[in-house]
Amino acid sequence: MTPTIPDVRGHFAPETTYLATASYGLPPLASTEAIAAHEADRRAGRVDMHTIDDLITRARTAFASIVGVDTGEVAHGPSASYFVGLVAASVPDDGVVLAAEEDFTSLLFPFLVARARGVTVRTVPLARLAESVTEDVDLVAVSAVQSADGRLAPFAALAEARREHGLRVLYDGSQAAGWLPLPVGDFDHLVVAGYKWLLGPRGTAFMTGTPRALSSVTPLAANWYAGNDIWDSIYGPPLRLAPDARRFDLSPSWAPWIGHTPALELLAGLDRDEVHAHDVGLAAHFREGLGLPPSDSAIVSVPLSDRQVAALHEARIVASPRAGLTRFAFHLYTTESDVDFALKVIASSA
Repeated sequence: MTPTIPDVRGHFAPETTYLATASYGLPPLASTEAIAAHEADRRAGRVDMHTIDDLITRARTAFASIVGVDTGEVAHGPSASYFVGLVAASVPDDGVVLAAEEDFTSLLFPFLVARARGVTVRTVPLARLAESVTEDVDLVAVSAVQSADGRLAPFAALAEARREHGLRVLYDGSQAAGWLPLPVGDFDHLVVAGYKWLLGPRGTAFMTGTPRALSSVTPLAANWYAGNDIWDSIYGPPLRLAPDARRFDLSPSWAPWIGHTPALELLAGLDRDEVHAHDVGLAAHFREGLGLPPSDSAIVSVPLSDRQVAALHEARIVASPRAGLTRFAFHLYTTESDVDFALKVIASSA
């Protein structure tokens, strides 16, 4: 039987009213326990490296389930920008990349660096992104959900542009995967940082994509862990990388993956539509309480006075300052009473 969100809420133990998942997701108790157990084993000299490999395989499988892709199309690494850099390196020297000018810099910077070798990077407001696609564009790179204010990418319009012009589309799903069902089949590349809505520690990330798109990417950081047989790829030639997306893997920092695997498996066991409805529903309740129009995002960013920000801090309500606004984000461990409490504090300190 598929667990519901109320069923899993007891897996978390926040000591604040935590509305900052868009900055850093909270771990389930099993994650912190797994990291503590690993460190105890390391201290005692009884770490089993092959067991950790099995955990990373489980993490890859759980992520594939959450996003809705094939496990063989998933690579793991330490950060989303590492994978964005690989995609940026695949753009031809005379290529053209189109991006949203207000996007997160870990998505933009790898392409802006590529300008030094002749790549053209055009940036336009997100609202004009799809209409700005022209015949010479090779790649559109955009966050599926904007970090600063929660706006969603124009998925349908970009899918149409992709079909019409034969270009590649890269989504950064770091602010989306874990609450927003992504348009599998309508993108070529997807990169995701694991420490936000996927509830992992810092130091985990994924890349997936179509086999054709992945074949255009060179594994520039090829290493032993990307080998076809990991423990038979540690010395000497010839080159023997995995034939699937594992060829892009980086040798993992063990503790983050040990902590992330239980969180990913918890998320993978939930109904994605229920998670989406829960998170967006709480955001809608918050927006209604503030007199804001409806939205389709789990992120709400609003201008607050210094007094209101101080009142939130005093009440131990955790939100994030971003781009001159205060950003609120709602996920599994958030309840309607949390939202009502935040609304009350904001109203009383206006």
